[in-house]
Amino acid sequence: MELLRAENVVKRYAGHTALSGVSITVPEKSIYGLLGPNGAGKTSLIRIINQITGPDEGAVFFNGEKLSPSHLAYIGYLPEERGLYKKMKVGEQSIYLARLKGMSRTEAIQQLRNWFDRLEISSWWDKKIEDLSKGMAQKVQFITTVMHKPKLLILDEPFSGFDPINADIIKKEILRLRDEGSTIIFSTHNMGSVEEMCDEISLINQSKVILDGRVSDIRKRFRSHVYEIDFSGNMIAFANALWAGFELIDREQVDKTHFKAKVKLLHNNNLNALLGALIPNVEINGVREIIPSMNDIFIEVVNHQNQQHG
Repeated sequence: MELLRAENVVKRYAGHTALSGVSITVPEKSIYGLLGPNGAGKTSLIRIINQITGPDEGAVFFNGEKLSPSHLAYIGYLPEERGLYKKMKVGEQSIYLARLKGMSRTEAIQQLRNWFDRLEISSWWDKKIEDLSKGMAQKVQFITTVMHKPKLLILDEPFSGFDPINADIIKKEILRLRDEGSTIIFSTHNMGSVEEMCDEISLINQSKVILDGRVSDIRKRFRSHVYEIDFSGNMIAFANALWAGFELIDREQVDKTHFKAKVKLLHNNNLNALLGALIPNVEINGVREIIPSMNDIFIEVVNHQNQQHG
């Protein structure tokens, strides 16, 4: 089941097309990565979903209905540019923001106390925002975004400003929210967190979607048929065993008779053929397929499109 769908969305500003026929489908209870370089159009799409602006063409649907102001109550948005009132106390401001989202004061305090305990910030309740570090303020803003249990969470660079320990805490909370039924749109430049967290992605570049699908399927689609072979024996014997169907692209000597080598399969040869060539000549300790990371794929696809339109 889908929760959000954008169909052929176009957004133009003076002399500039920010989105050019963009379509995405965000499944329920998933983490959906919205990826792309700066200026690609991600923020324009997020602003349309949040109804800060509207599309010039196309439409957005939420839970099967055309997006309307009534849906805003079901959406939580953490913008990249954070904004809290510096002079207000943390607890007071958090209650105020919860009330804006339709929560009663009693319900807000109960939810906030629960979240403050979980993120170990209960002692900050009476501190002023201006007395918090950037990372501390980030935690408060994350809580105020998620505390009303929105169906759709839009997180724009949620880990910026966090040290690795706090980034890991927030990462676990995002995964827990998904497991409890939230749908999350996750906009980021951090490809490592995409691989760890996202179920599906859309990559936007130059106002268009240039790649989308399940992360696991995309990585398989871009596989380069390179294997790392861990073996014992003689490197010359290993190299001589590789006939024209394989290319030795890298080698590393671990110790006197222990090596690691990267071999690319050519001409539709498979792993069985490679192992068949090697086993009579060396002792195989391990084999690992090297599948490109999302970071490698991101760079390859964006560069390819930029060259085509250069």
